[in-house]
Amino acid sequence: MLSTLIQKELKAIILSPKFTATFAVCSLLMLLSVYIGVREYKTAVKQYETVNELTEQEIREKSSWHMMYNRTLREPDPMHIFVAGLSYDVGRKSVISSQSPVKLEHSIYSDDPIFAIFRFIDFAFIVQVVLSLFAILFTYDAINGERERGTLRLIFSNSIPRAKFIIAKCAGAWLGLVVPICIPIMLSILIVLLFDVPLTQVHWAKLMTLMALSLLFFTFFIVLGVMISAWTKRSNVSFMMALVVWIVFVLIIPRAGVLTAGQLVSVPRVAEIEGQREAYAKERWGTFYEEMEKRWEERQGSSCGSNEEIEDEKLWAYMEEDDSMHDAAMQDIEGFQVKLMDDLRHRKAAQERLAFTLSRFSPASAYQLGAMSIANSDIATKSRSEDAMNEYRTRFNDYVEKKQDEGGATGHVMITISSDDGMNVDAPREQGTLDVSDLPRYNPPKTSYADSVAPAVVDFGLLSIFTIVAFAGAFVRFLRYDVR
Repeated sequence: MLSTLIQKELKAIILSPKFTATFAVCSLLMLLSVYIGVREYKTAVKQYETVNELTEQEIREKSSWHMMYNRTLREPDPMHIFVAGLSYDVGRKSVISSQSPVKLEHSIYSDDPIFAIFRFIDFAFIVQVVLSLFAILFTYDAINGERERGTLRLIFSNSIPRAKFIIAKCAGAWLGLVVPICIPIMLSILIVLLFDVPLTQVHWAKLMTLMALSLLFFTFFIVLGVMISAWTKRSNVSFMMALVVWIVFVLIIPRAGVLTAGQLVSVPRVAEIEGQREAYAKERWGTFYEEMEKRWEERQGSSCGSNEEIEDEKLWAYMEEDDSMHDAAMQDIEGFQVKLMDDLRHRKAAQERLAFTLSRFSPASAYQLGAMSIANSDIATKSRSEDAMNEYRTRFNDYVEKKQDEGGATGHVMITISSDDGMNVDAPREQGTLDVSDLPRYNPPKTSYADSVAPAVVDFGLLSIFTIVAFAGAFVRFLRYDVR
């Protein structure tokens, strides 16, 4: 009897006039989104390789270690084809030098603002918005529609347990909607393979996990539609109620959670942080130049009354003293910058935790956060890249400083004062072609499968709980449902 009821539900869904149209639209959107994602990924890879080649060429053409700099880029990830997340919002590259801190710039949305208005339509967006609405459209009248057509009374004129009927309703709707959707999903993966997108075993594992999370999210809205149908007598009422619930879950709660967290936990703007750093740097350099001026006056006074030039050893001592003072000022500014960024990160982390906790009351938000975590396009994308770039910046600056010391060039302007020649300014001299064969290389951060999926375990659990609660609500309500 259970199989008969499931078959009946399957036929009702598949033979429905709206099934062909909605299935065609969903499939087209899914395939188109993956195709566009593949094209964007290919373009990003070309840009990544081109910028790296140009940067290496510029470094090889340098003739002095003075003002040496490098550029680092975020490496494109094939998972962003399916879940773009914040990958298009975060800057793609940063200059690495001792004169400037790490700052990710030139995001896709900053270069092409029109995409920031309409955003990219990726696989996760289609599942979150289109497929959830697709599930509601086919299940809002699963029970009350049968009651209005009179078939529900006819079915229960036989000795059919109500528990078995509600299970058959959910199972039939799931098979009738999920199984066909697996077809465009497999075709999407085929498109990725046809375009030779490099997928490692880790990528495949992440992709399968993403598909499982997507099907679980889709299942929740199927069961939710059945539950709403069981709690209402008329199909037009259940449709309006399902639409309101969908709007609340998909559109309102995620944004309300973020806005509430923004009001409860204040985070300074990046402009404020940069303003504080610039103010401190200006004050610190002012102190440095005042001290240097005093030292010049003292050195000039000590050389007065003597016609001999300052000995070479004393000149080197003065130069080393100036360099040490200069390095101390740089370290103070760096330390202040680190302090500001640490405080900013702590505040951001507190705000993000609260925002995610509040927004996860929505299954749509739980799915989005889980999908972004699996695809490594979540809120931690920027911090992961900045941490790796800051670590590389330390190695790069140490390497350049070592090369300057080996070549006898400090990288700073040396000012000497004598009674005969007055003030002399010696700038760093060109050293010819530099040997950069042992230049440190930037290693983009790699995230393992376990690290990517671990945050999504919470979202898997929440979606499972939401689904169980929705099924329990439908089951309990239908036990007392009036079939007349």
